[in-house]
Amino acid sequence: MTLLSGIWAVIPIKETQGAKQRLAADVPAHLRQELVLTMLEDVLAAVSQVPTLAGIAMVTLDIKATALARRYGARVLTGDARGGHTAAVAAAARMFADEGASGILQLPGDVPLVTASEIIQVLALHRLAPSFTIVPSHDDLGSNTVVVSPPTKVPLTFGDDSFFPHLAAARRHGIDPQVVRLPGIGRDIDNIGDLRAFASVKSKTLTRAFLDRNRFPDWGTTEPVRNP
Repeated sequence: MTLLSGIWAVIPIKETQGAKQRLAADVPAHLRQELVLTMLEDVLAAVSQVPTLAGIAMVTLDIKATALARRYGARVLTGDARGGHTAAVAAAARMFADEGASGILQLPGDVPLVTASEIIQVLALHRLAPSFTIVPSHDDLGSNTVVVSPPTKVPLTFGDDSFFPHLAAARRHGIDPQVVRLPGIGRDIDNIGDLRAFASVKSKTLTRAFLDRNRFPDWGTTEPVRNP
């Protein structure tokens, strides 16, 4: 067995066709898959610029996501790829633990404002194992990035309200969790309010260019953006 040192980024991606159902009423169907893939490319572009990561792994069976992953030099994993976010990350954690990696950094594919400097900051603050570092979503409900060392030390369970349960899980396993709040990682895009809030921030992301090119905010409702 080849032993892998360091921390691996793990990005779980389900099938992009039909993804983001909470945007279905507001984002035209022919644009939704492209939006998902564009956000994913922004995430991959940021992660690929982090020299302190051991590597990037994407858990997916999606053909287009796989092509993107390979373009950025990511390792493609398929274990439990259709089992949901939690199962996909758990399968990757077990595999990396078996291979000798020191930890994993879980990152979703829908945080297009993430930057390499944010990820570097998270890794720099991550303590010696056993350790647990978490970046919550902007509303302090979701767990947008979790770093665990060793990879399977704390079981992860993702969902809309996973932040505080993850803190409790780390403490149950004898770890004082490190909380880092960052604006890019914290801004995930699940619904039209999230998308409008993202669009209200100037950025040079591929996602912003995609929205401008396709005449957003003319999609969906015309309700004003309310930033949290």
